[in-house]
Amino acid sequence: MADQPADKKFFENLSGAGKAIGVLTSGGDAQGMNAAVRAVVRMGIYVEAKVYFIYEGYQGMVDGGDNIVEVSWESVSSILQVGGTVIGSARCKEFRTREGRLKAAFNLIQRGITNLCVIGGDGSLTGANLFREEWSGLLEELAQSGKIEEEAVKKYVYLNIVGMVGSIDNDFCGTDMTIGTDSALHRIIEVVDAIMTTAQSHQRTFVLEVMGRHCGYLALVSALACGADWVFIPEYPPEEGWEEQMCVKLSENRARKKRLNIIIVAEGAIDSHNKPITSEKVKDLVVQQLGFDTRVTILGHVQRGGTPSAFDRILASRMGVEAVLALLEATPDTPACVVSLSGNQAVRLPLMECVQMTQEVQKAMDERKFCEAVRLRGRSFENNLNTYKLLSHRRPDAELPKTNFNVAVLNVGAPAAGMNAAVRSAVRVGITEGHNMFAVIDGFEGFARGQIKEISWGDVGGWTGQGGSLLGTKRTLPAKYLEKIADQMRTNNINALMVIGGFEAYESCLQLAEARARFEEFCIPICVLPATISNNVPGTDFSIGADTALNAIVETCDRIKQSASGTKRRVFIIETMGGYCGYLANMGGLAAGADAAYVFEEKFDIRELQANVEHLTEKMKTSIQRGLVLRNENSNENYTTDFIYQLYSEEGKGVFDCRKNVLGHMQQGGAPSPFDRNFGTKISAKAVQWISKKLKETYRKGKVFANTQDSVCLLGMRRRNLLFQPVVDLKDQADFVHRIPKEQWWLKLRPLMKILAKYKTSYDVSDSGQLEHVARHSPKEAETGAI
Repeated sequence: MADQPADKKFFENLSGAGKAIGVLTSGGDAQGMNAAVRAVVRMGIYVEAKVYFIYEGYQGMVDGGDNIVEVSWESVSSILQVGGTVIGSARCKEFRTREGRLKAAFNLIQRGITNLCVIGGDGSLTGANLFREEWSGLLEELAQSGKIEEEAVKKYVYLNIVGMVGSIDNDFCGTDMTIGTDSALHRIIEVVDAIMTTAQSHQRTFVLEVMGRHCGYLALVSALACGADWVFIPEYPPEEGWEEQMCVKLSENRARKKRLNIIIVAEGAIDSHNKPITSEKVKDLVVQQLGFDTRVTILGHVQRGGTPSAFDRILASRMGVEAVLALLEATPDTPACVVSLSGNQAVRLPLMECVQMTQEVQKAMDERKFCEAVRLRGRSFENNLNTYKLLSHRRPDAELPKTNFNVAVLNVGAPAAGMNAAVRSAVRVGITEGHNMFAVIDGFEGFARGQIKEISWGDVGGWTGQGGSLLGTKRTLPAKYLEKIADQMRTNNINALMVIGGFEAYESCLQLAEARARFEEFCIPICVLPATISNNVPGTDFSIGADTALNAIVETCDRIKQSASGTKRRVFIIETMGGYCGYLANMGGLAAGADAAYVFEEKFDIRELQANVEHLTEKMKTSIQRGLVLRNENSNENYTTDFIYQLYSEEGKGVFDCRKNVLGHMQQGGAPSPFDRNFGTKISAKAVQWISKKLKETYRKGKVFANTQDSVCLLGMRRRNLLFQPVVDLKDQADFVHRIPKEQWWLKLRPLMKILAKYKTSYDVSDSGQLEHVARHSPKEAETGAI
């Protein structure tokens, strides 16, 4: 460890020796809870703490006995991909009484447990905090009644609590996403996509009821992700007279030749008088007023089931490790904290601040202060709502402003799921802003050939759920067609350009910016939206399409692991795409529970390959007799997938056998994941609003003239915010030979994968450990901040 930088903080100094951690899941189950449990157990054991399962939540803690069991590394093997919670969850009335908490304290003291990791909703976490506050009093009471020694009271004087929020409703303030929400969205979108095909066949209207008794997040995001005609959520009830407005909108859509209507209702939906709006009521209204063939589908517990998505597995794994670090660093003065997600950062927040704010939302709804309720839900929720309102309802032409600006949209590079959602969003927001929107077919090649056509609101209907690129895309850069492209821009009077694509899209806009001195036509606002499965664009932590590809990889790895479990003593080498960027291999490895992931960004040699083989040989002596190794396609020109396969086969002879699998273009296909639909839709809407602002700023004497650096920007997500960054400023951050950013945030998560696979490694925790406070956002921040 001699080469560790002095300004960094590493967790090796944090030892769990002599400490005991109890982990429990409580309240409603959620996909990804098992990934969190696995991370807590393995990180706990890694830092030499004892870790205990507390089965059946607080009920198990109260009952004690076999419900509280010390666990080993292997106890959490093969649970990463399992939905629900393997340690059980139960509602417990007894824990709400002091008597019950007294029993729970006694059972914990018997095993020396003074660190609790609670995975559940706000009720479960509030209970944990109360338990912590009463802890010393409970111990004294136990000592007085002779159940424990006075010595134990001194030894176990305080209880540390760290919470992780497991809830599919995403109803907890202080975190952008709770564990399980993304997986629940996957279930909903799978159903909506399936329903859409049958609804189109019969020209039907479908009313879908989704979970969310007090929070409309699932309903709102799924409406945004599938382009629903109408959505009902508890935080934002429809205005008076909504019945007529909805029917007018549905019939207008039918008149525009739309063959289906989708209406999404959250189970807790209410009107402005706090009266419930049920799916049956909505159905009856449509049938009576319009006579449309209407069906109701109640999704129910389907939303809680199934395997966790890649996002939830990574989120839960990161949170689980962070929770153990928080427990190790806790002091008697540290308030109980909750580990949450802000943008792309794992942060710690005071538990009761979050609970209080969550309760304030309900209070605001009860008092019918609905705008306040939306604001309290946070920037992300507010942004979703504003984007949905912008995209779902077309204002009459007479009400639209008329700017007479022509804005062109094109796709560049390889196809990525979510591109079409971004194009739909751009077209509709552009029309709402009063622009004429143009679609360019087949990237810059098509541009040079004049394949440009005006595109209307209705042309992009139903695009959100379509994979690939409906506009067509090519990798060709504009440099060799500059003159022809400038001609086409002049002919079609293009005043602004939105380029959606990967590294090629970034490079293309750099070329256009550099060609401005020769071609005045390029002196217009230009915006790049990152869309590539490789996630290799400088200036952004996430690209549209990467989440869908990651889910395809993880799904395949799950199947392969299952096959390896059956045959025993088998190691699979899997090759992923990504060019020189190791994002898919690394994050796929973390989400699938791989033993190793080889990436270009972290050089490896024959010694490391040998160490991995030895590690797998040791693993085969345990009850987990299978291995999974991921390799990025360009991680090393000599250590190819074939080479690694042959090396493992030879070195593992007599211990394990080997198989290899090249995943190939299946990673590029498929319907976009909810995250990619949502991300593409929101950043595209934001980009068009930026373009509108720039057009107004640069319109002089009857023409647009923009030649400053900040008029060619890339919109990227950086840590916690969406930022417009001039493409010229990003040049220094890009490695143009390998087409990757020079610095990549996900490399910090590499040690996480190694720790969870039982390798000794060094983990930089400089970013963690700071207890923050719950931010209260002004309405203005929703426009500028996070997604």
